[in-house]
Amino acid sequence: MHMNALYDEMMRHRDPAQVAGLSRFFKTGPGQYGEGDKFLGIKVPVTREVVKDLWREIAFENLEECIVSEYHEIRLAALLVLVQMFKHSKKDPENRRRCIDFYLQHIGQVNNWDLVDLSCYELLGQWLMDRDRTLLYDLARDGRTIWEQRVGIVSTMAFVRNGQLDDTYSIAEIFLDKPSPLHDLLQKAVGWLLRDAGKRDEARLRQWLDANSSRMPRTMLRYSIEKFTEDVRRGYLHGGTVSR
Repeated sequence: MHMNALYDEMMRHRDPAQVAGLSRFFKTGPGQYGEGDKFLGIKVPVTREVVKDLWREIAFENLEECIVSEYHEIRLAALLVLVQMFKHSKKDPENRRRCIDFYLQHIGQVNNWDLVDLSCYELLGQWLMDRDRTLLYDLARDGRTIWEQRVGIVSTMAFVRNGQLDDTYSIAEIFLDKPSPLHDLLQKAVGWLLRDAGKRDEARLRQWLDANSSRMPRTMLRYSIEKFTEDVRRGYLHGGTVSR
């Protein structure tokens, strides 16, 4: 008899009518970034509700079964449970470390942009707030997949939200040095993090862009300047430096 409440509850919410749309959205066709991934047709709000109801009952052995599932939504559910376990273990450093170890051991299953973005800064980013952050630089520079590389930059969201911007800019420079063409999903992630760093300190972002915009791939640049006025955006897109 199957005894994994998380797996069973997720399977109970499967919706075949949604599978085709989600498969297209997450680019699962031949040669696309999500090639071969399988879906149950479960939208993220439904997954979040399942996790909210069940996470306290889930053990690591249950997560082990779910994180290696062929189904995208079950892997996501496992990651969201892990985030909750980590958040609620502030007084249990041993369990927090176990959560991080589990995440890193299974980082190969964190293999689409939503799985990365909904887990990495909540886990690795928070864990590294008061620790050495070399791991993120290594992932950004040497990650085996675009997903591992994306973890390297998106994890810095935790730092940005705490007003710590240095690592975001330093890791962004790693991506500027990568061979062209840089994958669109990495361009978007770096641009997004730069944009959010700019919300904290616009002058610093402008200074960084003045020095680096000529080296930036177009999509990365567009994402990074989204919150600027039209005139400022136009200046950067046409190769100027527009700091005041």
